[in-house]
Amino acid sequence: MTVARPGARLLRNVPLSFVARKLGGGQRPVTTSLSLTSMIDFLVVSVVFLLLTFQAPSECGCIGLDPRLPHASNVMEMIDAPMISVAGTRILVDGSAAGNTLAVDESKRVQRVDEVFDALVARRETWKQLHPNKPFPGNVVLRIDQDVSSAVVKSLFQTAARAGYPSVSFMVEHQRS
Repeated sequence: MTVARPGARLLRNVPLSFVARKLGGGQRPVTTSLSLTSMIDFLVVSVVFLLLTFQAPSECGCIGLDPRLPHASNVMEMIDAPMISVAGTRILVDGSAAGNTLAVDESKRVQRVDEVFDALVARRETWKQLHPNKPFPGNVVLRIDQDVSSAVVKSLFQTAARAGYPSVSFMVEHQRS
């Protein structure tokens, strides 16, 4: 046996064909390349899918309600206040369920909505604890569908006033003239 120069020759002189295929054998490289085009296509499709799937909540934070608001030409900017939303028979206070309009619709009379009253009183007490030296502003916004009965609107207005919110505003859509 002759003395050979030192170097990498492990498995090079083995006469087995499956070993030669595993080593590359000169037919194709052991490393494979990933096509950049297919990877970019996959990422674009994933991003488009995620954008279409996820929806941002509306500006006021009222998820799940899309009432048809009345139109008005004289409007003011939105204020930071608790919001009572009504669409159909559901009532929400700042996005949390606070009863429904079925009892008021059935009686066709103005009455206090207890769940809304309790939610507004709790928010007023929380505000007073967070701002002990400031007077309570007493603002509330009604976001009510234009097809809701007047008895429901009057009941919510009266409930807000009795809960300590004397300044009641209505959310409307700005009608440009």
